[in-house]
Amino acid sequence: MASFSFSIFFMSTLLFLLGVVSAQLSSNFYASSCPAALSTIQGAGCDASVLLDDNPSFKGEKTAGPNAESVRGFEVIDSIKSTLESKCPGVVSCADILAVAARDSVVAVGYPSLSYYYVDIDHWVAIWNVQLGRRDATTASSDAAESDLPSPFSDLSILLSAFANKGFTAKETVVVSGAHTIGVFDNTYFRNLVDKKGLFHSDQQLFNGGSTDSQLTTYSLNSAKFFTDFGSAMIKMGNLSPLTESKGEIRTNCRKTNGS
Repeated sequence: MASFSFSIFFMSTLLFLLGVVSAQLSSNFYASSCPAALSTIQGAGCDASVLLDDNPSFKGEKTAGPNAESVRGFEVIDSIKSTLESKCPGVVSCADILAVAARDSVVAVGYPSLSYYYVDIDHWVAIWNVQLGRRDATTASSDAAESDLPSPFSDLSILLSAFANKGFTAKETVVVSGAHTIGVFDNTYFRNLVDKKGLFHSDQQLFNGGSTDSQLTTYSLNSAKFFTDFGSAMIKMGNLSPLTESKGEIRTNCRKTNGS
């Protein structure tokens, strides 16, 4: 379960590397081209630039300071992609695998919801409705990761600015930060911050006499409100600047571009 839950942090990483644009995605994008796509991703346990290994053409995002030793679990995506390539070669993007795996990993650690999303005849997933149809990036940027991702030593103003640059409100900044509770998936993260037990300086800044104290207090007292708002924020995050139509590519191997 722990290795499967990594993908939600990939989504958080991609947040800072992308901007908000109008995208034409669909929840049933693979209905005819690869009907087994969603159940395959679920059973195995955004533009996917974070997945690319360093190569002579660029230094990627995996080894950037904010990601080093924290973004991991790439072998899970490798396994999913390998299975999908055997069933539907060249159809399902690595970026969509990340988006769906983020949703399914949260289900795996017990995220509650009253709405159900159809996967196949034997599987219903209680979670947000993931929009699909992304294509994969053909490059990655360590510099972008270094400059756009706020450090664990960031003050509140820097955190809010970094999220605002991607179109997120202060409220959404607080709720997305709740992904740090992954592995328990309740509102313990917020209760810990109220008790001044934040792990990182940047976490505790969300409850430190500033403008986000009230929103964080709400989540510390009302886990249902957190779950609802988190699902909405993840839908928004999943729609950040995806490559669609003829842009990018569908990678055969998520760790490298086609032909490299």
